[in-house]
Amino acid sequence: MNNKEKHESGLLHVTGKAVYIDDMPELPGLLHGFVFTSSVASGRIFSFNIEKAKAVPGIEAILCYRDIPGENQMGPVIHDEPALAEETLECIGQAIFLIAATSENTGREALRLIEIEIEESPAILTIDDAISARNLLQPPRKIECGSVEKGLAEAENYLEGKFETGAQEHWYLETQVAMAIPGEGQEMKVFASTQHPSETQALVAEVLDIPKNQVEVEIRRMGGAFGGKETQANHVSVWAALLANATGKPVKLRLSRDEDQIMTGKRHPFLINYKVAFTGKGKIAALDVELNANAGYATDLSMAILERAMFHATNAYYIPNVRIVGKAWKTNQMSNTAFRGFGGPQGIAAIENIIDRISRKLGKDPAEIRYLNFFGMKERNITPYQQKVKNNRLHVLWEKLIHSSNYSERRKSINVFNAENEFLKRGLALSPVQFGISFTTSFLNQAGALVNIYKDGSVLVNHGGTEMGQGLHTKIRQIAALELGISIDQVKVTATNTSKVPNTSATAASSGSDLNGMAVKDAISKLKKRIGESIAKILSEKYGYSCNSEKLIFKNNFIWDQPFKERKISFNDAVLQAYFNQESLSATGFYKTPNIHFDKVKGIGHPFHYYAFGMAVSEVELDVLTGHHRILRTDILHDAGNSINEALDIGQIEGGFIQGVGWVTSEECKWDSKGNLLNHSPDTYKIPGINDIPEIFNVELLKGYPNPNTIRQSKAVGEPPFMLALSVWLAIKDAVSAVGDHKIEPDLNIPATHEKILMASEKIKQEIQQL
Repeated sequence: MNNKEKHESGLLHVTGKAVYIDDMPELPGLLHGFVFTSSVASGRIFSFNIEKAKAVPGIEAILCYRDIPGENQMGPVIHDEPALAEETLECIGQAIFLIAATSENTGREALRLIEIEIEESPAILTIDDAISARNLLQPPRKIECGSVEKGLAEAENYLEGKFETGAQEHWYLETQVAMAIPGEGQEMKVFASTQHPSETQALVAEVLDIPKNQVEVEIRRMGGAFGGKETQANHVSVWAALLANATGKPVKLRLSRDEDQIMTGKRHPFLINYKVAFTGKGKIAALDVELNANAGYATDLSMAILERAMFHATNAYYIPNVRIVGKAWKTNQMSNTAFRGFGGPQGIAAIENIIDRISRKLGKDPAEIRYLNFFGMKERNITPYQQKVKNNRLHVLWEKLIHSSNYSERRKSINVFNAENEFLKRGLALSPVQFGISFTTSFLNQAGALVNIYKDGSVLVNHGGTEMGQGLHTKIRQIAALELGISIDQVKVTATNTSKVPNTSATAASSGSDLNGMAVKDAISKLKKRIGESIAKILSEKYGYSCNSEKLIFKNNFIWDQPFKERKISFNDAVLQAYFNQESLSATGFYKTPNIHFDKVKGIGHPFHYYAFGMAVSEVELDVLTGHHRILRTDILHDAGNSINEALDIGQIEGGFIQGVGWVTSEECKWDSKGNLLNHSPDTYKIPGINDIPEIFNVELLKGYPNPNTIRQSKAVGEPPFMLALSVWLAIKDAVSAVGDHKIEPDLNIPATHEKILMASEKIKQEIQQL
């Protein structure tokens, strides 16, 4: 089978025939849902009047929290996030009223006519504000090994400082949307653009006060998600279901782009304080780091995100003495949420910035310092949380990429270029990623599947994962076809539906193929056993011998006995014979990741099934008069094990990298002093465009390094490449440093926007003049 199989919906995408929720035919009587939200970041509802809005012709319902039949909650982990505000308002964009209208114009007119009086109170809008107010979301977390105090006290060299990373908008092409359809009795079906149908099902059931078996959630595909639809897609589903329940009619609720950006959480901004001790050669002896996250007004997934940031605060480096403290702070912003990397980018950015500072203090190439501190193969291979790093690919990636990127020669030529040019400067940087794969909440590492084989040999697969453009369904089709030994054209993957596979985990943590692929394999193993036993009897009778069903081979649309290849039967005929023999041709599958555990109190355990490794070298050129930069070249070498689909994996690497480029450069969320998001549309929020793609973009997969104990020896690839974009940020920092001939360390946080690059360059010029 071609491991570059095209995306199963690719043709539908490019021809406009792929059906998303907003493309579904509108049912008779369909109503449109709208949300009236808070205009203040902190306050109390003093009074309100909805009578004028209710009087608008075409308004079928206006709901407040009192109209919720069940629990007024949609917090996914901790119930601290009301579906509709009661009295207290905690952020701008918080939902207060729901409106069901016969048309969009009618609904928006009603929104304008709602009268509300709010008593505004002082808001906490930044991490610094929250720290000053001691407004912790939950108690701090800690991971510690060795003796940090001793390591710092005996330091040959020492640095300390603080570092900031900013928020990032998900900017999926399809905004948050759901359609709820009431059925018989208490039944409610929700078509939801969600990464986590089972959680959506649970929350809809809770707000409607009905059992989960009355709620069916279905998703065929999402128009992007990136983590932003892991928990926060629940909101529109809950609101649509409440309106559908109240009116007895189907309701579609779709946020506009501006509404979506104002009402949904972002990547968590971090404030990072650190102290580091290191030798004259650059080997890190001790690290003391404090990670402070802006959680927003509710818990959402902030603690798990903070935890993953802590796990990755040493990235690919062995450090004998480490203390990592994580704190999540409650602020009056929308609850920040999952985003590709899930805290990993912030933690990795911290240590990469530290290593960059170490190299500049010692006057060495940062790439040398990185190599010196890599985890070892047989020793120096234990993480601060005491998991052993196995199947380490860092060293082979380094050797291959340093050669293929021509790193050393380019470094020399860049030094010459910078010496000859005053207003254009170039920078070069290498950065690695070592990303742990598994949900860090251990019980989530499970998946289910349902596989049906029909009498004509066609196969229908349903699994708990969701398709958001990443190609999960395509890989599942490939896995099913490979396991059954049939053409991929015989396999179809259906929409994800909670009535087919229950109690599923979110498609997140880069584990979609790992978990669901193994569940599908488990189901198919059961089917192959049943079919095999039936066919073994037929072959035994036909050829007069004892055929062992366990030795039957399923391949190339045939089933044959391994020692006697001429003794075979077509897969389609075998299926029909199994049916005649009254064998079940439907099976469920299940998988749970083995040996995953972590003690949050002690800060030790084995939270990851394995690590995905990658490495990038990026070169940039910047104009020191404007701060404008362009990426001249990026070389990426990424470890995907034995790739199930090289085309999809390379696409994920390229896309993840470019999205990461946005985070480290152009994507800056700006709020005013009242907590209003100022850039909530594509004309003011800058995601990467075609001119932000490297002019030379070389992406390769590491070949010949299979990953043991995973589906077809593959590795997850969704999130790890995002962090490789730090090579661009580090290259920009290197170019800014060249403004002062590397004599003054640049002051540059994330994102490095044009303005910030210009300011950092000007600051260095001023300091050079004072020397």
